[in-house]
Amino acid sequence: MHLSEKRWFKTMIGIILILLIAFLLEKTAYLFTPVFVLFKTIFLPFVVSGILFYLCRPLTRWLVEKKVPKWLSILAAYLSIVLFFYIVIRLVAPVINDQLETLVDNLPKMVTVMTETVEYAQENRDLFPDFVQDAILTSSQELENQLTENLGDITSGVLSVFGFIGGFVNTLFYLVLVPFILFYMLKDGEGFAPNVAKFFPKSNRSGVLKVLKDMDNTIAAYIQGQVLVSVFVGTLLFIGYWIIGLDYSLVLAMFGMFTNVIPFLGPYIAVIPAFLVALLQDPIMAVYVAIIMVIAQQIEGNIISPQIMGKTLKIHPLTIIVLILTSGKLMGIVGIIFVIPSYAVSKVVLSHLVLLYKINKRSASN
Repeated sequence: MHLSEKRWFKTMIGIILILLIAFLLEKTAYLFTPVFVLFKTIFLPFVVSGILFYLCRPLTRWLVEKKVPKWLSILAAYLSIVLFFYIVIRLVAPVINDQLETLVDNLPKMVTVMTETVEYAQENRDLFPDFVQDAILTSSQELENQLTENLGDITSGVLSVFGFIGGFVNTLFYLVLVPFILFYMLKDGEGFAPNVAKFFPKSNRSGVLKVLKDMDNTIAAYIQGQVLVSVFVGTLLFIGYWIIGLDYSLVLAMFGMFTNVIPFLGPYIAVIPAFLVALLQDPIMAVYVAIIMVIAQQIEGNIISPQIMGKTLKIHPLTIIVLILTSGKLMGIVGIIFVIPSYAVSKVVLSHLVLLYKINKRSASN
């Protein structure tokens, strides 16, 4: 067998070519600056439109099946979106605003309580074991100094965060591009796969359509399932917080709902502010918050998620942890949010490529 026909030689040449291409792209990155700027500009509108598309498509498809004209079904989807935001603004937003204002006003008092707790631990450290005394002695003074010195920074930081969130929401409302993109997605979305398949030979078009269909189903299952699961978790948290009388229950439940879209880490992030607020309100509240979070996550993990999302993604929990840690290190919060659907789609494509390779190999051997 000639050297060029050996598998190891082909693999080595492929790796060298990939590294060479990566080197050349790095050296000529400045040439792609306009492309990067364009991508960053349209990224958010397309992501928002894509999420709304997958949330609205079941309604438009159902209406079309009921012989409703497509333009009317799209109009119904738009009206549903407007109605949803109207209800949120009229009913939920005022309560959230009041709770946020109260939280910001009470933040200095909360910091004072934490400082007094540290001072109490210092004064009564003789009641604790030796290793606890050492820990209190070495860390409490530093924590107290940080809290008192950075109080203004904490308050301004909270205000700036909420200001950013408010500005982000307003941007979404006034982003003119999103309604147009969503309209054409709903109008021509069904023809996307056949149009892409036209670029491939006729013998491969059925396989391409199958890949695109599986990719579409995977993305749809993830987006629709994640939104529904997050809403259920937020509702369960709000009910639990309301029952125990936790302050800022709606704000904390909404925070838990939004962080739930972060795979694996979301529940742990959601419980931190609720636990701190409960600890300052009444120490026994912290125990109740922990119990509520455990119950909510058990219901979500064992009942809600299997029923809504099913086994569509089929990703092992250990794989999810590795993906989250790696993407978080490389791309931050954006990578953490998008790594799971990206991996699921890549898995679909690779599985079809492997299947196609096996079929071609069998055909060649016969």
